[in-house]
Amino acid sequence: MSLSQALGTSISGLRATQAGLAIVAGNVANADTPGYLRKAPVQIDSTAGGFGSNVRVTGVTRELDRFIQRQLQVETSGGAYADLRAEFYGRLQDIYGDPGSDSTLESVFNSFTSALQGLATTPDSTATRSIVLSSARVLAQQLNGATRDIQALRSDAELGIADAVRQANEAMRQIAKINQELGVSTGTDAAAASLMDQRDNYVNQLSELMDIRVVEIGHNQISVFTNSGVQLVATQASQFDFDAFGTVTPSSTWSADPAQRTLGTIKLMLPNGGSTDLIATKAIRSGKIAGYLEMRDHVLPEAQAQLDEIAAAMAKALSDRKIDGNVVTPGAQIDLDIGGMLAGNTIELTYTDTATNTQHRVTVVRVDDPAALPLKNTSTSDPNDTVLGVDFSGGMASVVAQLNSLLGSTSLQFSNPAGNTLRIMDDGGANRVDINAASANVTVTSLTSGGPELPFFVDGTAPYTGAITSLGPQSLGLAGRIAVNPGLLADPSRLIVFQTSPLTPSGDATRPNFIYQQLTGTTLAFSPRAGVGTTAAPFSGSLPSYIRQMLSQQGDAAQNAASLKSGQELVVNALQQRANDESGVNVDAEMAKLVSLQNAYAANARVMTTIRDLFDLLMKI
Repeated sequence: MSLSQALGTSISGLRATQAGLAIVAGNVANADTPGYLRKAPVQIDSTAGGFGSNVRVTGVTRELDRFIQRQLQVETSGGAYADLRAEFYGRLQDIYGDPGSDSTLESVFNSFTSALQGLATTPDSTATRSIVLSSARVLAQQLNGATRDIQALRSDAELGIADAVRQANEAMRQIAKINQELGVSTGTDAAAASLMDQRDNYVNQLSELMDIRVVEIGHNQISVFTNSGVQLVATQASQFDFDAFGTVTPSSTWSADPAQRTLGTIKLMLPNGGSTDLIATKAIRSGKIAGYLEMRDHVLPEAQAQLDEIAAAMAKALSDRKIDGNVVTPGAQIDLDIGGMLAGNTIELTYTDTATNTQHRVTVVRVDDPAALPLKNTSTSDPNDTVLGVDFSGGMASVVAQLNSLLGSTSLQFSNPAGNTLRIMDDGGANRVDINAASANVTVTSLTSGGPELPFFVDGTAPYTGAITSLGPQSLGLAGRIAVNPGLLADPSRLIVFQTSPLTPSGDATRPNFIYQQLTGTTLAFSPRAGVGTTAAPFSGSLPSYIRQMLSQQGDAAQNAASLKSGQELVVNALQQRANDESGVNVDAEMAKLVSLQNAYAANARVMTTIRDLFDLLMKI
């Protein structure tokens, strides 16, 4: 090897070690910088004329395991989803109160029924009557407050989605900008590697908000998709649009129909001008946004529906009176007085198909708003029950005509012989159906109706009848409006007196016993739409058992959410540790590299000094 070749080799060595020293210095300086990946020089050997050897630095590489990176992005999305759900479930449990404390819904309900038990023992005690009404007001206020708090949580979720959308838009804008900058570079130098670190940081931010899939498209650029296949960003960024609603109430719902929607939806505005509704297409399945959507649109509305079921059951259990039909001819004709029915009250009819000896049940709901017909998503606790809505606003002739039209296929016949009497007949001797029973459930609106039933709880100041309108059922949000009847508060004696002629004695325990029994011992039917029970096996039981079941179910859900969060944290932390081990900066290791590079630099410098001395010697000869 000639001296010139040796000199070239040492110079290339010095340049390589200088580049390495700069990279090590950068690694150490950014050891604690979030998102920084350890860098290393890309070196190649070269020869000139078949003699000598040089080293050349062609770029900078990031020490990165792409498989771990992809897995970490997936699990980060799942971790953010689990964390947000656990947070909201924890806040929901705070609304219900700590188990065993005096502030829980179950404790407040039990205090009310205990007061009723005392009233049944001493009905003539004015002090006991006051205690009953006071505890009833506390119970109503507990339901009112829980409703406000649940809707506040839904409002927080709505605002959380808006904030997440802003963060996602900024992350996508930055990813597109960096992609464009990388697209004009020809290789991977230190500046390009730094840009890719920044881009990965924005990708990680986006993965916390939603589930994404990252695809490399060349020139150090990437394209980001939802897991459902919708492209979010490449060299151009799409943008999310979220039309947040400022007020959230129990009736606020999301719908794919803009005319029906009263909650914000997320639209993806594409660079080409197109758009797609990401909620309608279910494109977001994980991350914070998915967690917010689940709480806003499913978990919290279900919690509200359970409170509404309790409020409706309390009101109807005390105010509903069953009026049995008059059997004119057994199996063939029943007359039923329906004059006392109000909107939402029902007719219950059972008949037997004699050909198969199968008994059928029909529930007819009085509807005074024709726009609400036909009824949607209406069911009872009996999965074999056929529920029909009939418009009563046109009078008895219209009611009869509607019933004959709706139930004509059953061979039953309906007529109106006089007044408010509904006559239900079989098939006129063809012996295809037998009528078993018919009754009407009517709402008592007077405190002195002659029976123990009374409108103890009301909807604001109006009777609760279960009316259904085009805006929804009266039960929707009832827990936020339920109150003790102002008439009872004004005259507590009505807790005892249920008729004025003859006047109910002040020591009569008929009504207190009725109230207590209805609220604690009577089996009531609860709609499976609230999430307790299923359509195939609806929950039927007493109010206390429903409350216990609801609180137990919510507690289990909160515990499961907390367990999922813990498990997801373990997975994310383990992957993050693997990523740190693979890509993070170990200062001790970098210092060892520094020593090695310093030695290499010194060796190359020594070679250059020696060559200089040889050249000096040659020049003196």
